[in-house]
Amino acid sequence: MFSFEEKMTNSPCSGYRDQHPQTILYNILSWRDNNYLNNKLISNSLAHNCHCEQRRRVCLKDPKATCQDASSVLVKTICFMRSLPSFSQLPLGDQSSLLQHCWVPLFVLGLAQDRIVFEVTDVPYSSILRQILLRPGLSESQADQPTLTGVHRLRTCLHQLWNLDLSPKEYAYLKGAMLFNPVVQGLSAMLFIEGLQQEAQRALQEVIHLLHPEDAGRFRHILLAASAIQNVSHGLVTELFFKPLIGNTNMVHLLTEMLFV
Repeated sequence: MFSFEEKMTNSPCSGYRDQHPQTILYNILSWRDNNYLNNKLISNSLAHNCHCEQRRRVCLKDPKATCQDASSVLVKTICFMRSLPSFSQLPLGDQSSLLQHCWVPLFVLGLAQDRIVFEVTDVPYSSILRQILLRPGLSESQADQPTLTGVHRLRTCLHQLWNLDLSPKEYAYLKGAMLFNPVVQGLSAMLFIEGLQQEAQRALQEVIHLLHPEDAGRFRHILLAASAIQNVSHGLVTELFFKPLIGNTNMVHLLTEMLFV
């Protein structure tokens, strides 16, 4: 926490401070060290090897171009799902559940396959007074805003996939294995979906054996990379790539319309 230096003891407002030591106005007026204000304004641009640095809120550096690329990847992702007869034959409720649970992993695979590169920058800080007056839950919610940690996690997943240099067929079967996820809650055709996942994994193994017969550990490395994708949050992807375009529109509702309409 920041340390606050008290005003001079002979200040005419000392009696008021004694009675109201925690008021916002008192805290503002008590900051004698002007360096505090300067440090507060520029702290976001300083590099610190600390936990706070990783929690910095970020946004796209070029939202127009990057959101356009992301939208193209999303359309391809939905088209991939709609192109699978085995997916279209599932009950509508199961299709909706798989869509809601799996669209982010499939989208990340699409980013990797299309080799989408993006840059982020710090979110501009509000004024000092605004930060003091606003409290969590009262106005601007910061819970879902992208952080440097979240972006780093996403980029790590992308680099893992790029290092594997997957072929189009490997991407396709990996997407199938991630889409048909039997652990999603509430599936009515869970056993059928589990069979589809196993079928996709077997097809992936066969392609790997055909394309990389000398690489015995490739299948395991691909599954590890796929597992890491599960740690990319839906909130991060929505806020970073689509919030600049859709505003407060519910992302799941939008995806449902894209899939079924």
